[in-house]
Amino acid sequence: MHTQIAHAFDEAARWFLEISAHAVGRYDEPALGEWSVRDLLGHTSRSLSTVETYLDVALTDSGPVELADAVAYYHATADALADSAAVVERGRAAGAVLGEDPIRALGALVVRVPERVRAAPAGALVRTPFGMMTLEGYLPTRTLELTVHTCDLAAALGISADVPRAAAADTFTVVGGLAAAQGRASAALLALTGRRVLPAGYSVFSRTSMPPEPSVFG
Repeated sequence: MHTQIAHAFDEAARWFLEISAHAVGRYDEPALGEWSVRDLLGHTSRSLSTVETYLDVALTDSGPVELADAVAYYHATADALADSAAVVERGRAAGAVLGEDPIRALGALVVRVPERVRAAPAGALVRTPFGMMTLEGYLPTRTLELTVHTCDLAAALGISADVPRAAAADTFTVVGGLAAAQGRASAALLALTGRRVLPAGYSVFSRTSMPPEPSVFG
């Protein structure tokens, strides 16, 4: 699968590895919410490992597409994302799996998973816990997770976050789609064009009231 969506995913993965290199020796420092730097690395790495897991069965999977795109996916996962304790524990477990040399483990993922995406057929289907999707429909959710959490990581490490263009564009497409679907687009548009500031706690990942920062995605 050689598409702009696959390129954005690859770009986000490589940027994640680049920023992660600055975490060496700082794994126990606080990062995001209850997470240490190691936990955040682990959580973000799941955006790669889940794709690999789904691709293991993609060639044999068949059935109707139940989630059309990234916006539909996030709507379907809203209840699961509300269970922040489970999300936190999954991040910690994934961080532990990275072992004594997290950067080496991440480097292997960043090489292996985008290669598998490129080798996948254009019409590959992936069975998420929330419904069947095309691989092309699912990948932008992982690009968003990689991009936003790499920004979180850079902030925790005190380094600049120059987001790659393709990764940023796909992430904004998903975020904009969520804002539009929720009727919250005007506040975002006014803020992004310099007219107003966002309301406190504004988040397209909140179903009802706007939660305090930082938000933890699934």
